[in-house]
Amino acid sequence: MHKSFNPNWIAAVLGAFMLMFVALLPIRIDFNVSSAQETEAPGQVVEYTLRTIIGQNPAMAFIGVGGDIDGVINPTLNAQVGDTVRITVINGDPVLHDLTIAEFGVSSGELTLQDQEAVIEFTPTAPGDYVYFCSVPGHREIGMWGTVHVEGEAIASDDHMASSGEVAQVAAQPTVAPAVSDAVSVVRNPSDLPGPLGDREPTNVEVHLTALEVTGQLADGTTYDYFTFDGQVPGPFVRVRVGDTVELRLTTADGSLYPHSIDLHAVNGPGGGAVYTQTNPGGETSFSFKALAPGLYVYHCATPSVAHHIANGMYGLILVEPEGGLPPVDREFYVMQGDMYTAQPYGTQGHLTFDHAAMLDEDPEYYVFNGAANALTTDENALYANVGETVRIYFGVGGPNATSSFHVIGEIFDRVYSQASLTSEPLTDVQTTTVPPGGATVVEFMLDVPGRYILVDHALARMERGLAGYLYAEGDENPEIYHGDQITEGSGH
Repeated sequence: MHKSFNPNWIAAVLGAFMLMFVALLPIRIDFNVSSAQETEAPGQVVEYTLRTIIGQNPAMAFIGVGGDIDGVINPTLNAQVGDTVRITVINGDPVLHDLTIAEFGVSSGELTLQDQEAVIEFTPTAPGDYVYFCSVPGHREIGMWGTVHVEGEAIASDDHMASSGEVAQVAAQPTVAPAVSDAVSVVRNPSDLPGPLGDREPTNVEVHLTALEVTGQLADGTTYDYFTFDGQVPGPFVRVRVGDTVELRLTTADGSLYPHSIDLHAVNGPGGGAVYTQTNPGGETSFSFKALAPGLYVYHCATPSVAHHIANGMYGLILVEPEGGLPPVDREFYVMQGDMYTAQPYGTQGHLTFDHAAMLDEDPEYYVFNGAANALTTDENALYANVGETVRIYFGVGGPNATSSFHVIGEIFDRVYSQASLTSEPLTDVQTTTVPPGGATVVEFMLDVPGRYILVDHALARMERGLAGYLYAEGDENPEIYHGDQITEGSGH
């Protein structure tokens, strides 16, 4: 018998199917949520290429290579949380650079050869702006930095910033390494200077200087990496006369890690020569200038960070004699003062390193005459003269920061050419003269009695940080001028 259609049966079947669907739906949702928590979906690989460049504005920078950042100085690098960011760094010059991102704990390591490449990778797990920069002292401060911009939601992780095994990690440095056994003396003997030019006519003069990076002896048992002109501090004493045309050639020694240059305060022209002499390792540059004004002038390296290069020893003096020369004296000496900034405290033995932050804070560990602590107190490098002789000291301050109150304990300067002006009347009977960084003076006096005279900066605490020199005068006693019963040796201060 044919059965009639029962709509209630259809409704019951549909109802049962809907109950089954509703029952299953939470299970599928819960499964998907759990999977997302346990296995994070991988991000994209985002690649960038940067090349180091120097000699533009800013003076040092990274420039983008390829894609949207091609030709952009210090471009912003964009990424998402969870992306693998891969940065290829190419060294554009044979100069020391690196690329560091402190927050991710990654660095390219040192790049020293032209076209040398390195690759770093990291995976950001939080949004934000992170700075990539060159960690070589002074390079970031003059413009060698950019930003990695990360967007997205933070990922919870015990390891906040993950990086690949190929990345060169930034390693903690020891407090001090052992002193370098073959370190050289960088001290320029104060009697190492050319003699007076006499009454000659103006002429053409050639000067050739070499920028040398050397490991030198800062103190007994202590070494340091210096920047120098011709391997010593200060650089060679350059002597010309007013009206001379000077052709100056600067070579930066092959194998150097930094470019170097020269700015002579005796030059009338932008940069004092620095605009023509930014010289890469293995290179040579030159320029010429006419000596227009008599005086004693500082010269120094003017490659950023300028203060860093000066602090490491790159300074010297150039004397432009007036027409007819200076009045004759029996002895001439060449002394320069500098302040040095080490990461380790004064007196630490070992191989010390430069502290850029201390330099910016103007907080030196060492003060030096002619490049090293107590350099002019040794028998080899002390000043020597005789009773009755006239002495002239060409004195300058390389700095980069500290002003000197130059004084010779036990003497009065008969004449001081204040601010190294040789066309002004000298001051007479002066006890102490002030010389700023990048400045100079000429002092003259006669030695009346024998003994040891001490060269100091009369900010006398600096003696305890290496700043002293000895002038020995030999000859007969002169009791009419100076006499007494010596009880103890000492400076008298």
